Amino acid sequence: MTATVTSTTASDSTYQLDPVTLEVLKNSFTTIVDQMAEQILRTCHSFVIFARDFSSALCDRDGNTVMQGSADIAVHVGTLHFTAKAVIEAFAEDINPGDVFAVNDPYLGGTHFSDVRIVRPIFADDELIGFSQSNGHWADIGGSVPGSFDVNAKEHFGEGLRIPPLRITHRGRHLADVARMIVSNTRAPETAEGDLHAQMEATRIAEVELLRLVEKYGRETVLIAMQDVQDYVERLTRQRVAELPDGTWETTDYLDYDPAQGEGLVPVVVKMTIAGDRISYDLSGSAAAVATFLNGTFGSSFSGIVTGTKMFFPDIPLNSGFYRVIDVDLGPAGTVVNAVWPTAVTGFCSGSYGKVANATFELWSNVQPERAMACCTDIEYLLVGGRDTRGDGMGIFMWYDWMVGGWGGRNGKDGASATSAVFGVGEAVQPLEGQERLSPVVTTEHRIATDSGGPGEFRGGCGVRKGGTLTGVANTVMSYCCDRARSITWGIQGGLPSVPHGLWLTPAGGEATYMGAIFSNVSVSEGDMFTRPSAGGGGLGDPLDRDPALVIEDVIDEYVSVERALTDYGVVVIEIDRDLDVFRLDEEATRVQRERIRRERVGWLAEAPEGIAERFRAGELDTLDLVRQYGVILDWGTGELLPETTKEYRGMLQRRAVDHWKSSTREAAVAR
Repeated sequence: MTATVTSTTASDSTYQLDPVTLEVLKNSFTTIVDQMAEQILRTCHSFVIFARDFSSALCDRDGNTVMQGSADIAVHVGTLHFTAKAVIEAFAEDINPGDVFAVNDPYLGGTHFSDVRIVRPIFADDELIGFSQSNGHWADIGGSVPGSFDVNAKEHFGEGLRIPPLRITHRGRHLADVARMIVSNTRAPETAEGDLHAQMEATRIAEVELLRLVEKYGRETVLIAMQDVQDYVERLTRQRVAELPDGTWETTDYLDYDPAQGEGLVPVVVKMTIAGDRISYDLSGSAAAVATFLNGTFGSSFSGIVTGTKMFFPDIPLNSGFYRVIDVDLGPAGTVVNAVWPTAVTGFCSGSYGKVANATFELWSNVQPERAMACCTDIEYLLVGGRDTRGDGMGIFMWYDWMVGGWGGRNGKDGASATSAVFGVGEAVQPLEGQERLSPVVTTEHRIATDSGGPGEFRGGCGVRKGGTLTGVANTVMSYCCDRARSITWGIQGGLPSVPHGLWLTPAGGEATYMGAIFSNVSVSEGDMFTRPSAGGGGLGDPLDRDPALVIEDVIDEYVSVERALTDYGVVVIEIDRDLDVFRLDEEATRVQRERIRRERVGWLAEAPEGIAERFRAGELDTLDLVRQYGVILDWGTGELLPETTKEYRGMLQRRAVDHWKSSTREAAVAR
């Protein structure tokens, strides 16, 4: 059994509307979706949605996406048309004026259970003309842990409430009992109900505005415009693709491990073929679904492909016309990129999705090297939930936090620092003051993480480091959804990786413990402290080719330390006055250091891993030495060598770094 995602090809006829009318209506559709965003932003009840973890869409009467908004979440973008089609399939002829539907089912093309979609059919004179959609991430959707992110879930039953296409308003009459049933299965029903109504109102705004266009231009003109804007995007995309060389490219990214299989990276294989004006993707070589919640369904994997592809066509609008140019073969059901019911999928955002998107970036970097970009940071979530003992009450609180990170180095430019993950660039950094007012967690640090950007001729952007202390809490647990503690954010074309993900927890009065990159339901108490870094982006190009003057600037900006400037870039920086940012380059020492690194670095990757691990445990080497110079992966808490992971990680470094270094490097190493 295989899953193939394709879209119907438009006819070859020319546009039906005149160019001026088409352009006016195309921009009007965008404005409608942006108005939906403003409505939900101003009326939502949860801090998560206020921080812009939501998206909107306008679809035609067949469920195809007509327009996305200006700041929608990338991972939602490729899935919203699946949601509308699921509603159409479920209710067929029983879709009426005044109806509103809810759905969050990832097995019908959605993302995960936390993303609750509200779908409103829009009628003009009793004729269905389209759908408006509002997708919002609810901070809790039930399940076994606060925040609904349970690493231990192998099936969806522990992940929260599954909502198939469900009518919540019938012919204008709100079905309050149905809505109560949904929100009562969450840990914050008042907040969830508020968000539900905010999303419903956002879809109503779209209805009002679309009908205003119908009144002004006529129903048929608006319907034609919906088709024409999709045809326009398809034709433009086909034209761009046809100008590119035909060929096939393949790469592999990895999840950290499968708990059921022991240590060893889990491959996500993406093969891309360009033939004429079509793009085909084949993910059939990916591993079987893992025994945790990092799997993705067909909707989220398709969205990862769309995200990775669209990045290389930034000026083309995005709607279902773009999807018509893309064929995706996800391979057999039951893989990490094609999970089926009831496989756990809530953590797909940190798992398969980011791997598909970044692998696609790498493939397109071969096709369009002028836009090349190394691996970007993955999204990560920290969830702390329990009872808030501040004041007089013992109310339930949910502290639900994500961090920005670094994007990969680009052709001719360093990667962006402290930027929202590829998952959703529209997401905002949550205001610390707002978090502290709403939850008993005080932020103790939030700063750029020095040395977190992957070294390269063009450095990866830096991640950040964030820490906090729990204050008035009781019956509280912590969960963390991440990855890339072992499949570390990688560089390309000779660039080096970033830093491992993972969280350190320090009990009140105790010592810090490394908790890893995924865990759930860990009890925490008042006074406990935590800290975690987000990864930077991978480097692009050989770091020994970076201009030493730029390394000096990085040291001044505290993006790179003096020590890593020497180790990663071979640049000898002499500190004169840190307070005044006065540093000096030792040119001769830099020349000697870079020659030494060129002679020896390939040999470092061949040294016995256990010996390297022992030097780490003895304090002679640090984490960055291991992941960048020696290609050795450990359990970062215990120092235990992970031999299978190290073997696969070294293979990755060989393909993405060593094979792109100057040939004289390898020849010198061999001669030595």
